[in-house]
Parts: sequence; C-alpha cells; structure tokens
Amino acid sequence: MTTLTSRLRAGVLGIALAGGVTVWPAYACADEPGEGSKQSDIGAVTGLAVGAAAGGPIGAVLGAAAGALLGDRYHRQAQSSAALAADLDHSEAELTQAQAHGAQLDQTLQQTDELGLDVSFRTNDDSISTRALPPLLKLGALVVAMPQARVRIAGYADPRGSLAYNSELSLRRAQGVAAVLMSAGVARERILIEAHGKTESSSADGDLDGYAFDRRVTVRLELPRSDQVARSD
Repeated sequence: MTTLTSRLRAGVLGIALAGGVTVWPAYACADEPGEGSKQSDIGAVTGLAVGAAAGGPIGAVLGAAAGALLGDRYHRQAQSSAALAADLDHSEAELTQAQAHGAQLDQTLQQTDELGLDVSFRTNDDSISTRALPPLLKLGALVVAMPQARVRIAGYADPRGSLAYNSELSLRRAQGVAAVLMSAGVARERILIEAHGKTESSSADGDLDGYAFDRRVTVRLELPRSDQVARSD
C-alpha cells in the first residue's frame, strides 16, 4: 500500500512536471488545419517520459495523459491566437484601403467646382419620378460621407402660368428633392433651398423642348473653399 501511494504521488509529480514542460512546445506555432495537435503528441511523450522517471508505470500513464491534455489545450489557444491575429491584419488592410479611397475621393472633389445633378418634372407637377430616385439617394449618401459639404437645391418652372403660382410650384419641387436627400441621411441644416419660379426661363413661346428644360430642380454639392477652411481653422 505504501509503495502504491508513493507511486501515485510520484505520478502526480510527473503530471506537474509534464505540465510545465508542455508549455514550451505549445507556443511554438499553430498547426495547419487538419493536421491535428502536435502539441498534444509532444505533451503526451513528454508526460510519459517525466511520469515514468518519477513514478514508474503508473506515473508514466498519468503523466502521458496529463501531458496530452495540457498540450492539446495550449495547441487550441495557439490556434485561436493565430486566427485572431489574421483577422486583425485583414481588418487593418481594409481600413487602410478605405482611407486611401476616401483621400482620393476628397482630392477629386476638391478639384471640382461643383458636383450634382438635375431632376426633371412633368408639366404642372411636383412629384419625383422613380427614375430620379436612385441617383438622388446615391448623392445623399455621398453628402453624408462628407460632413464639410452642403447641398444647394434650386427649383424652376416653365413660363406658362402666373409668377406667384410658378414660384410656389418650383418651391414644392425643391422641397420634394430635399426630402429624398434627407431620407438618405442628409441633415436639414446642410440643405439650402431656393425657388426661382419662371424668372430664369429663357424659352420662347411654344418651345416645348425649352419648357421641358425649365421644369427642373438643380442639386449642387458645395465644398468650402481652401481659404474658408483656413479661416475656420
């Protein structure tokens, strides 16, 4: 009984020694997927040797089992650390690419006096066509991504009708376009709305093509000038 107890105690000592020895191979490197745990195999062999030396056959069995368990545990930890490091490297690469794209876009816009689009309307109508919605929403997303920019929306009408009516009609058209941009996330305080009515129409009487051009809303993205930015800084 005393001999068995001594061997068990020696086996426990072997487990402790095996655990300490197994730590080193576990941090060597993460195995390729599907190869199994090299750390587990090394831990088993190490635990077997240390356990055998410390407690004979019983110590060898216990040491091998403990070494395998500890080796596999550190193997899994090493794999998790490697996967996390790979994810971080991928995220940093995507962030760097996004920053480079943003800088290129900002440089392009700084070299452009104005960026925008025109929205056409039917006669005596202020509703926005479904065809005009996608480009408006895309422009709204661009404005949201550029906090230093603002949008100037100007409504127009053809010369038919009274001055007051066309002024109101052009205002409703501009307000409708502004509502689409705000639905894309553009803040109301970044939008300037103008109603010109028919005052800027140059179409001749009966010129239907000219009338079609007059029935529009212009949307222009405005960036602060470099001297304005310097003063604000």
